[in-house]
Amino acid sequence: MICWVMYDIKNDRARTKIAKACQQSGLNRVQYSVFLGTIEANEKDTLQIQIEELMDEDEDSVYIFPMSKDELKATVLMGQAFDKKMVTDEVRSLFL
Repeated sequence: MICWVMYDIKNDRARTKIAKACQQSGLNRVQYSVFLGTIEANEKDTLQIQIEELMDEDEDSVYIFPMSKDELKATVLMGQAFDKKMVTDEVRSLFL
């Protein structure tokens, strides 16, 4: 499945560890706190557990949005939707 992960994490150390967990799950950073990529359902569940252990539920917010390829192709991107320095060819190919 294609999956978006977006977060607002107050603690620098937790934020760094969550970003690393997203990258290790095969997701690609498209903005500083936004990741996108293909991931298996069990990997998404594992990532969710890792994030829950790192975040502070009283202060932080994390969104995990699974979607199909058709839904991704219907996504509207406006302006500078992705940080061009961070986006990999893998992410670009998801939109082709």
